[in-house]
Amino acid sequence: MRREKLEELKNLIEEVKFVSMKKVEVREDKKFIKSIFYDVTLKDGMVIRREKLVKGGSDGSAAVILPLTNDGNVILTVEPRVFTKRGVGVGLPSGYINPKESPSHAALRELKEETGYTCKNVIDLGGFYQDMGVSSAYNRLFLGIDAKRVSEPNFDRDEIVLSFVCTYEEALELINLGYIEGCNALIALERARDDIKRLNVLKR
Repeated sequence: MRREKLEELKNLIEEVKFVSMKKVEVREDKKFIKSIFYDVTLKDGMVIRREKLVKGGSDGSAAVILPLTNDGNVILTVEPRVFTKRGVGVGLPSGYINPKESPSHAALRELKEETGYTCKNVIDLGGFYQDMGVSSAYNRLFLGIDAKRVSEPNFDRDEIVLSFVCTYEEALELINLGYIEGCNALIALERARDDIKRLNVLKR
């Protein structure tokens, strides 16, 4: 990892760290995440109780994109993740898929909103369940090709996202260094490996 890039990342992390956090009481009808209980009958007649998480009235499925520039760099995101040990997450542009929205459109929309970048094409990298024990939420992963900056980011209220550009190999190093720990980025970076090699655009 280039020393100057690692210092840049550390500065971004410091920029979005929080200084305090307190628990607040929220009315039930204002909560974004809710749970529903089900009694499930198995073939042998056994009944098991399960709890399902619902996010914003939907299952919370999301789209995740690994943007790759034409000179072989990737765009990572740095944002507050206040329930982690560091309090900050280094990951990839991602967000919930809106009703009637295709996963690929959601990925490109989130990319532009969070970073100001867009991509000419995307490659589907498959997906995974966020937590199949309590949710039907399914994350779809994409590799974005020929990412270019076209605008300023357009954040939602209370959203803070900083962009960090590095090589693909450096992004893999950030996993080993303990900076990238979220499953979205871990799985996408690994699944994109063969496609990135095939495209032969990695920065040397």
